[in-house]
Amino acid sequence: MKNKKNELIQMAILIILGIAMILSSILPRIRIHNTLTELLEVSVIIREEDSSLWFNTRLGMEQAAEELRVELRFLTLPQANDSRAQIRLLRREHAQGADALVVVPADSSQLIAALTEQNLGCPIVSMESQADWSSPFIAPDNAALGRELAMAALEDWRGGSILLVNGCRSSTGLAIRAEAAQQALLQAGVRVQLETAEKEGELRQLMEETDASGVIVFEPALTEQAAALKESLESEQLLYGVGVTTAAAAYLEKGTISAVAAWSDFVAGYLAVESAVQQVKGSQYQVEPLSFFVVRGDEIYDPKYQKLLFPFMS
Repeated sequence: MKNKKNELIQMAILIILGIAMILSSILPRIRIHNTLTELLEVSVIIREEDSSLWFNTRLGMEQAAEELRVELRFLTLPQANDSRAQIRLLRREHAQGADALVVVPADSSQLIAALTEQNLGCPIVSMESQADWSSPFIAPDNAALGRELAMAALEDWRGGSILLVNGCRSSTGLAIRAEAAQQALLQAGVRVQLETAEKEGELRQLMEETDASGVIVFEPALTEQAAALKESLESEQLLYGVGVTTAAAAYLEKGTISAVAAWSDFVAGYLAVESAVQQVKGSQYQVEPLSFFVVRGDEIYDPKYQKLLFPFMS
């Protein structure tokens, strides 16, 4: 009887050990599966064909993605400002399972029309220009930014006209900046030439042919291009732009660029992903316009600007 009781105890122990072994192999898989299913997919589609200008913005996005459990896809266009390609990419990313989309619209009106025609059914966050009037919008106050650039140019103005160059006429954000700068300059009695340079060679032609004493551009890509052209043409025109990329910072230090309007790209990227996540979760999420400042060459390494412009510089 005693032996039979011992046998039953041993069998019970073996059964318990067996169940423990099975659970130990299954539970990690369950945890991994749950972890994977918790990840949100967010696709970011900018309007450029080169993402180098978005380096700090992407760092902010990646920081938010790590903290908020997001799988991030960062996509460029085959050709800069190709609105049709951008709309196709948005539709493709949604069809392939993206939970939310972040977009820098190449053509705001076309994008709004496309989204009106076919509601993708997932949250969309826009940067620089609004893609949907009801969706979160990550950008500075574009009109205020344009006016402040004009004010910076007026501080240095000693006569003559000022050339304003928009690199993407279909971007409402850039158009608002250009129009606000134009209005401020005209009110100050300055002659203004407002042009668009979307194709290769157009900016060079404008800068070669104009008699303007100053040039204002409204986006980082055109700021770098204008600075390089100013040096190659040995131009005396004063130049004002947007954004402090690595190249723009060097041009500011040398005095090639007189001043730029800038904000924390890192913060902008973080807010874009955070806003997308909150929208997926159904939370109410209000985004204030990004704070910006106008900085000159002797100010870029000022402590109050350095951390914003170069977040990972020691």
